[in-house]
Amino acid sequence: MLPATAVFHFPWEVNSGSVQEGESVRTFGRLVCYQPEESKATLSAQYASKEHHVVVHTLFVEPFNPIIGAQYIVLGETENAEGVGVMVRARVLNCVDGVNIALLQKAINEQRSFFRERECKQGGAAQPADAI
Repeated sequence: MLPATAVFHFPWEVNSGSVQEGESVRTFGRLVCYQPEESKATLSAQYASKEHHVVVHTLFVEPFNPIIGAQYIVLGETENAEGVGVMVRARVLNCVDGVNIALLQKAINEQRSFFRERECKQGGAAQPADAI
């Protein structure tokens, strides 16, 4: 069985508790640290004048050529790791250096808005059928 479709989460949402353990997620950030001996990378993103970090377990995507300071998008499942908090076990880790992060954030928000609107319309269409 395939894992659930991964939903885009901002880096500051991954560690906030809004993401359940084992949930498939997509997130992004600038690679600030890579520890090959531990198969661990750290992505960083700034939001509201605060730096937010996402720890990524890289065992499934190794070997890869890390570029410190480059932008990456990660797709994987979350898990609680002792001493770290929430960690993303990467299935895909792509360098997307040069991507416009502000535009990516806007696209994520637009996608969320579209899915919410679609969900409301589907929910509203189901109510009259249930009433009959």
